[in-house]
Amino acid sequence: MKRNVFQTEHNLFRDSFRRFLEKEVVPHHLEWEHAGIVPRELFLAAGANGFLGLDVPERFGGGGVTDFRYNVVMHEEVQAAGVNASGLGLSLHNDTAVPYLLQLANDEQAERWFPRLVTGELITAIAMTEPGTGSDLGAVRTSAVRDGDDYVVNGSKTFVTNGINADLVIVVVKTDVTAGARGLSLLVVERDTPGFARGKNLDKIGMHAQDTAELFFAEARVPVANLLGQEGKGFGYLSRNLPQERLAIAVISVAAAQAALRWTLEYARQRSAFGQPIGSFQHSRFTLAEAATEVSVAQAYVDRCLEAHIAGELTAEEAAMAKWWCSEMQNRVVDHCLQLHGGYGYMTEYPIARAFVDARVQKIYGGTNEIMKEIIGRSLGL
Repeated sequence: MKRNVFQTEHNLFRDSFRRFLEKEVVPHHLEWEHAGIVPRELFLAAGANGFLGLDVPERFGGGGVTDFRYNVVMHEEVQAAGVNASGLGLSLHNDTAVPYLLQLANDEQAERWFPRLVTGELITAIAMTEPGTGSDLGAVRTSAVRDGDDYVVNGSKTFVTNGINADLVIVVVKTDVTAGARGLSLLVVERDTPGFARGKNLDKIGMHAQDTAELFFAEARVPVANLLGQEGKGFGYLSRNLPQERLAIAVISVAAAQAALRWTLEYARQRSAFGQPIGSFQHSRFTLAEAATEVSVAQAYVDRCLEAHIAGELTAEEAAMAKWWCSEMQNRVVDHCLQLHGGYGYMTEYPIARAFVDARVQKIYGGTNEIMKEIIGRSLGL
């Protein structure tokens, strides 16, 4: 089905980003998977080629383009290349962390951080989840107590994407421990902050090239000048930005399923059993027909959500529907595609094997799919 969401400039950008991936990422990705982290040079290369901070104003060196479709193009091309977008850490920087800074940073903070966010000299992360809290942001226990010109921060965070590489971490803290979700604030913690320490690079079942860490704060002194937005407004800021994050997860899910389907179609034409290509068997054709239909239907809904987001009309419920449905679809399609690869699907040298383990977290991060159903259910008046 023809897609109408992209224009000529997006297609030109797609060609440029595809060449960047072929040169800077694809030849090295397996090495980064084994290392458990991408080199900082990847961010510098992405910055030098104009792929970081596209929506940062031009006066700071950014593209000055507030069009999420460019982010979508990058997600789709990374998946098509067989190197997971979230697993590189670039999408966390572009889609999640930088938007908070753009919306909330004051003039002094913008001057201090924005130019180096664009070049890749500053890598970002956002620390929400704590051991024992999961998706319940109101239960955050990391505290920030005002002491003169500093906040004294104590607590810990876990599952922080870019946690090892990050130079700026947007940390969700409690500035009023008596106010529940209304006591949340956002503090930007810089790499060399006294009392701030990183744990080990966590060993995950998938997305191995992405550094994911625990972070610890023990009497960490963070300047009041690093408060992002207003004190006590953190929950509202988080709620406002989550629909875009969830839409990005849906985009990745559809693109990943599309890539898995393409690899499997190629394999089914080439691999023979009982003297004929495995794609000629009715079971294989039916499985692939179902997968192609699911991907196409999901793509249509995601494109509609993308149009709504560009128009400023995407609701939290619609984003939750997209994130839930598409991540479930991705896992189904990738599982069926791996099965059609037989034993080779279990070998990590095949992209379908890596796509299988990478897919599982899509149902967890950005808010679990159970939370997505709760959001949808509440919107129905239940």
